[in-house]
Amino acid sequence: MKAVVNIEDVSKIIKGRKIIDSLSFQVNEGEVFGFLGPNGAGKTTTIRMIVGLIGITSGDIKILGSSIQSDFEKAIKHVGAIVENPEMYKFMSGYQNLLHFARMSEGITKEKIAETVEFVGLTDRIHDKVKTYSLGMRQRLGLAQCLLHDPKVLILDEPTNGLDPAGIREIRDHVRKLAREKGMAVIVSSHLLSEMEMMCDRVGIIQNGKLIDIQSVNDFVQEEGRLYEIEVDAPAQAEQAMKRLYPGQSIAINNQSIVVTIEKENVPFLVKELVHDGLNIFSIQETTRTLEDRFLEVTSGKEGK
Repeated sequence: MKAVVNIEDVSKIIKGRKIIDSLSFQVNEGEVFGFLGPNGAGKTTTIRMIVGLIGITSGDIKILGSSIQSDFEKAIKHVGAIVENPEMYKFMSGYQNLLHFARMSEGITKEKIAETVEFVGLTDRIHDKVKTYSLGMRQRLGLAQCLLHDPKVLILDEPTNGLDPAGIREIRDHVRKLAREKGMAVIVSSHLLSEMEMMCDRVGIIQNGKLIDIQSVNDFVQEEGRLYEIEVDAPAQAEQAMKRLYPGQSIAINNQSIVVTIEKENVPFLVKELVHDGLNIFSIQETTRTLEDRFLEVTSGKEGK
């Protein structure tokens, strides 16, 4: 796939403190890239550098080969972004807001505005004043504003903040559709890991300004074997047996069960060993590992690479 966004060894120092430390990754066309990290990890700072809201201390960011630093106008014309919250003129209608924005770019016709309004599902309310809009409607209007000039890159910083489940699903569906049908490269930052799992193709995890890992969502969730929950009569004894058999492996006790990560072919051996140790096994079931599980595993005690 063609790389649309290239982050090349980017660092940011503010008041002598390194906020972003040698960050490098790329985002491809037709891909939804999830940017994950705890609060204060550097997600919004990175996004602000990508869109030129703050400068880069070292390194470079390129959009379709054009540098944000040396050729900003050419690079940024390919980008649509909502950083934090979309700001609109509340005393104007949604349509008037879009018309005002359209005048800042060349070639945006009224037909294009109508097409974009229909895409985000605001046709019935577009002529109402923005002050009457719900938060979800304002988010959709902000998305429409981002899409008017047909960008190649869409950047959404916490796009589902404050939305109800229906609003979150709408944004997720729009994002997937843009990547799939328009071949857009989408960067989404969020702390709602369950939503990121359903929305993204790949995830990049940042902690303390450093990149820890980048993987496809499926590979990231399934890494390091499968997760099994084994119900036993003596969980503490089973935990000790597991530590002997698989030293260094992640093991947790959940009520009367132990939760372990092992390869499927090792399950029969494990059962034999637990029975040999005098344990009674009542059930074994494979459980679905979530992005949240892996996120907590990866960020626990890691400094990044």
